[in-house]
Amino acid sequence: MNFLRSSFYENLKMAINTLRGNKLRSFLTIFGVIIGVITVMLISSIISGIDTAVKKQVESFGTRSIFLRKFDIQAVGNGRRTQEERMRKPLTMEDAAALNRLPTIEVAVPFLDITNNFFGQKLLVSGKNGKTSSSVRLQGTLPDVEKTNTVILQEGRWFTQNESDEKADVCLIGSSVIDAYFPFGSPIGENLEIGGRVFRVVGVLEKREQLFGGGGGSNDQNNVIYMPIESALRLKPYADDLFLLAVAREGQLDKAKDEVQDLLRVRRQVSFGEKNNFGMETAAGIIEQFQAITAGAALAMIVISSVGLLIGGIGVMNIMLVSVTERTREIGIRKAIGAKQSDILLQFLIEAATLTGFGGLVGLLIGWALTFLIALVFPSYVPWWAPPLGFFASVGIGIVFGLFPAWKAARLDPIESLRYE
Repeated sequence: MNFLRSSFYENLKMAINTLRGNKLRSFLTIFGVIIGVITVMLISSIISGIDTAVKKQVESFGTRSIFLRKFDIQAVGNGRRTQEERMRKPLTMEDAAALNRLPTIEVAVPFLDITNNFFGQKLLVSGKNGKTSSSVRLQGTLPDVEKTNTVILQEGRWFTQNESDEKADVCLIGSSVIDAYFPFGSPIGENLEIGGRVFRVVGVLEKREQLFGGGGGSNDQNNVIYMPIESALRLKPYADDLFLLAVAREGQLDKAKDEVQDLLRVRRQVSFGEKNNFGMETAAGIIEQFQAITAGAALAMIVISSVGLLIGGIGVMNIMLVSVTERTREIGIRKAIGAKQSDILLQFLIEAATLTGFGGLVGLLIGWALTFLIALVFPSYVPWWAPPLGFFASVGIGIVFGLFPAWKAARLDPIESLRYE
C-alpha cells in the first residue's frame, strides 16, 4: 500500500512539473474544460435560485392554501386562453360563501382584481406628493383575508366588516406604494385618490419577497392596494375577475381539495366525466409545475456543459498524444530501468486527470465569482452538488480522454524508444 501511495505521489509530482513546463499549452488545452465547468456552475445556480425563489413566493400564500380561478392556473402562463376558458362564467361571492361552509375549510376569501388589465376605464392612483400612476394593483377583498395569514399586516389595522358593508373608502397599501406616495413618515391616516375617490389609508402591509425583484408596475406584489370588495365594485361595477383563496384545516388539505372540487362542479353544473370549468391548484402543485419546466432547462445545462467538456477532452487527448511523441525517449529510459506498463499508464492518466482537474478548479472559482455577481440582480445560489459535480466531471474527462494516449505510451517498445531522436 505504501509503495502504491509513493508511486501515485511521484507520478503526480511529475505531472505537475510537466504542466509547469508548458503553462500556455496546458491552459489552452483545458480552456474547454474551464468553460464547461463555468457553464455547470452558472446554469445550476440560476435554476436553483429561481426554484427557491418561486417556492418561497408560492409558499408565502400558505402551504394549506387552495387557489381558485375561472381560468386554468399555471405556474407560467403563456397569455393565451382557449375558447372554452374565455367562455367560462366567473367565480362568485356566493361560491366563496359556500366554500366557507365546508367542514375542511378554515376560511375562504374572494379577491376582486380591478387593476387596469383590460380595456375600459383607467383607474389612476394619485397622492398628495403629486405622483399619479395607473399601474398599481387594486384588489377588493373581505376582512376575513386577515385570517388567511397570506397578507401580513405591519402597521395599522384591517378594515372592519362594518366598513366593508358600508362600502367605506378605506384601504391598506403595500411597501412599494409607500415608497412611491409616502416616502417620508407613516402613511396611516393619509389619503390616496383612487379612480376619482378619496381613500383613507388604515393599514400598511409587510413587504413580500418576490421573484426577479418584482419587475415593477403591476408585476410587483408590493405595489398593491387592498380595499373592501364593495368599494372596489363601486369603482368598477362590471369587474368580475374574481379569485378565491381557500385555506384548508390543518392536516386536511387533500380532503379539502376533493370537497372544494365537488362543490364547485355542482355549483357550476359540470356533468359527470367532463373536465372542470375552473382552475384549482395548491402551492405544492404550482411548485411541481414550475420544477417540471426548470427540469428542461437543467437538461439543456447538461447538453451545453457537455459540449464544453467534450471540447476540453478532445484537446487533452490531442496534447497527450503530442506529449507521448515528445517524451518517447523518456518513456524508453523509464522502461529500461524497470518501469512497468502499468507505471507508464498510471503516469499519463494522472497527468491527464491533473490537467483537467486543475481546469475544473479554475472553472469553479470563476463560476463562483460570476454567481455572486449574478445574485446581485437575479435569484441565484450555488447548490451543494454543483462544485463536486463540476470537479469530478472534469477529472473524469481527463481520465477518459487520456486513456488512449496513456495506453499508447505504455505499449511503446523500450528499445525503439531509446533509439528515438
